[in-house]
Amino acid sequence: MRLAGDVAGTKKAVTDIVELCYRARAWKTLNDQIVLLSKRRGQLKQAVTAMVQQAMQYIDETPDVDTCIELIKTLNSVSAGKIYVEIERARLVKRLAKIKEEQGLVAEAADLMQEIAVETFGAMAKTEKIAFILEQVRLCLDRQDYVRAQILSRKISPRVFDAPASKEKKKPKECDNIVEEPPADIPSLLELKRIYYELMIRYHFHNNDYLEICRSCKAIYDIPSVKEDPAQWIPVLRKICWYLVLSPHDPMQSSLLNSTLEDKNLSEIPNFR
Repeated sequence: MRLAGDVAGTKKAVTDIVELCYRARAWKTLNDQIVLLSKRRGQLKQAVTAMVQQAMQYIDETPDVDTCIELIKTLNSVSAGKIYVEIERARLVKRLAKIKEEQGLVAEAADLMQEIAVETFGAMAKTEKIAFILEQVRLCLDRQDYVRAQILSRKISPRVFDAPASKEKKKPKECDNIVEEPPADIPSLLELKRIYYELMIRYHFHNNDYLEICRSCKAIYDIPSVKEDPAQWIPVLRKICWYLVLSPHDPMQSSLLNSTLEDKNLSEIPNFR
């Protein structure tokens, strides 16, 4: 089937083998079969993709952390260097990095995440790309690698968060890449915006750049879900006021000061007016 180019038959064969290993809870055999099937001469790309996607569903079913790590590493090695499973590899690396972080190995988790350059993945959804890069930034900040955190953060343009949510989708052309739907646990664009600016606050705080901290707080303050909830916007507005006072006087600081003084919500916290 494989050498004859039977895509449907080959996909079913490899996924059935993987499923049989899973049902038998033969985790070592599962890892061995994944490697063996991927190295078959003339193995079809569609079959490898189906096999990796099938095996990824079993990660949560592994009996212990060591078995989980071994399965992820096996799938990672199989998908390495293969463009057609680059998204799956990114998700596997992110999962492995999370485990390493939970084990207290933050530096190792950060190194793992930095191996993947998701900004080049044409088929990955925009929100998933942003979430991945933000995770890279967070881990760099956690390990106090502020230079690399800044480099990674520059891969995200703040303008991307201002894209209209109900933007009309263009009819895809034949030559266009098909963009995959992001996993259910990926935050929305506005939630990612808040995460981005919270990370930027951490970075600017390290540099004592109070004006940039203030600007980041202002960006969070302008998020609709924040402005609708006094429990959220009052603490943020207080921070804006504090960091404005701490910022050196310049045209940007003066502009932010004037716009903040004109904010009607400032009357809710009179001691800061």
